[in-house]
Amino acid sequence: MSSVTSSAIGDRLAAPGDRRWLILVVVAVAQLMVVLDATIVNIALPSAQQALGFANSERQWVVTAYALAFGSLLLVGGRLGDMFSRKQVFITGLIGFAIASAIGGAAVSFGMLVAARALQGAFGAILAPAALGTLVSTFQDPLERGRAFGVFGSVAAGGGAVGLILGGVLTQYLSWRWCLYVNLAFAAIAVAGALAWIRSSRPAARPPMDWPGAVLACAGLFLIVFGFSHAETAGWTAALTIGSLVGGVVLLAGFVAAEQRASHPLLPLRVILDRTRGGSYVAVGISGIAIFGTFLFLTYYLQVVKAESPLTTGLLFLPMIGCILLSSNLSSIALLPRLGPRVLIAAGMLLGAGGMAYLTQVTVTSSYASAVLPALLILGLGFGMIFAPAINTATAGVARQDSGVASALVNTMQQVGGSIGTSALSTIALTATAGYLVTHHAAALAPAVAATHGYTVAFTVSAALLGLGFILAIVLLPSKHRLAELRNAATAAPAAAAPAPAAPAPQPAFEAIPVALCSCSPVVTPVAGSAATPVR
Repeated sequence: MSSVTSSAIGDRLAAPGDRRWLILVVVAVAQLMVVLDATIVNIALPSAQQALGFANSERQWVVTAYALAFGSLLLVGGRLGDMFSRKQVFITGLIGFAIASAIGGAAVSFGMLVAARALQGAFGAILAPAALGTLVSTFQDPLERGRAFGVFGSVAAGGGAVGLILGGVLTQYLSWRWCLYVNLAFAAIAVAGALAWIRSSRPAARPPMDWPGAVLACAGLFLIVFGFSHAETAGWTAALTIGSLVGGVVLLAGFVAAEQRASHPLLPLRVILDRTRGGSYVAVGISGIAIFGTFLFLTYYLQVVKAESPLTTGLLFLPMIGCILLSSNLSSIALLPRLGPRVLIAAGMLLGAGGMAYLTQVTVTSSYASAVLPALLILGLGFGMIFAPAINTATAGVARQDSGVASALVNTMQQVGGSIGTSALSTIALTATAGYLVTHHAAALAPAVAATHGYTVAFTVSAALLGLGFILAIVLLPSKHRLAELRNAATAAPAAAAPAPAAPAPQPAFEAIPVALCSCSPVVTPVAGSAATPVR
């Protein structure tokens, strides 16, 4: 994202040593708050649905509203960090996120809860880039920066697991509402720390905001998600369903046309039209559909069908999170240099498809140990093999001025893909459930059997999508030799522009550091020893 580079001359001066590590604590708390919401609300969703009485066809909007707002506004949030004082943007994001959380916790209707979740996503999109940019500008020394990103990445990656456990504890022993109220404590700590320790600085120059592009992209994505959701209740041939889907496509086409003419486009099309980066974004988008669907449908299966408590449900997801962390680090550090992204991501897609196919066998009487746990382990290993290599590949050979956008798009594709996929898979699952109830007798377990049937149909579609991802990975993604060529070319470009005497062996100009493996939130930083330096 563009805000990971210095936004002001004052930002380039590192903070005093004592204050730097306090700033790291503040930023880590803010990131933990954002990452928690990716999993904590999923665990609370069945209880929230029971309390507010909304229909099964509407429940996916609690997840989708957040993901859609966060993903579609992330580039806008990054640009705001470049336009104004990053400290002010950071604090604004924290306060806004806290207010939205309070509204959601006090929700008395489904509409109020969804609106609060969308507001959370919007302020999260402002907060996340500002947090990353603050970290980059605070730590200038390569060694200290590596340590800071290590801490930050551990907090962000572990936040998903913390959210599962905390969501279960709060929902089971207090109320589902506390899964939203808890953000007020995190925000209060982070705001106090930001006011005390983060320096305020003004940008040297303000890049203009591409408001037409932002509006077209957000409106187009919303219409597509709404169209998929509306199809469940009104049917695929309903006028509003068709109109929404067609309108969404038209608006996205208008976004592409607008970006071609904009002097400062929100999304330079050259970034996504590159075959290597395009393949990486497709891989992240498909995996986003799968992981969002896994959390949503398995949460309902475990809590509603199998009658597990919220806390137990959260604990039962931990093996998948652990496998994601293990596989991501192993893939990024040891396997990517040896095998290249094509082999790793294609293998991850195959594992993901196998895990989803395994889940299609679950029934009302299936046990967790035999029917769910093996699939979670396989899915975790597969997703880990996709996430980290895709992040690194998406930023390989990228021009220096596009490095922020290329990095942000990884998160955007995962969130937007997840929101569109969740709405579509929810419609497919609920349609299958309704069809099963019509064609089968109304026995005592009919509702549970029908719901499980709907989930397995959704898992089948997800397996097919991951199978398609396997084919696309082989066709679009580069080999390890091609990846090395792209990185060397990125290094050679600045060297050709400003020749220097005897330089060391070429190294990548930029590297991507995945700081939230479950949500694919990366930071792009210059590699020590490369010719690249942070620029606006």
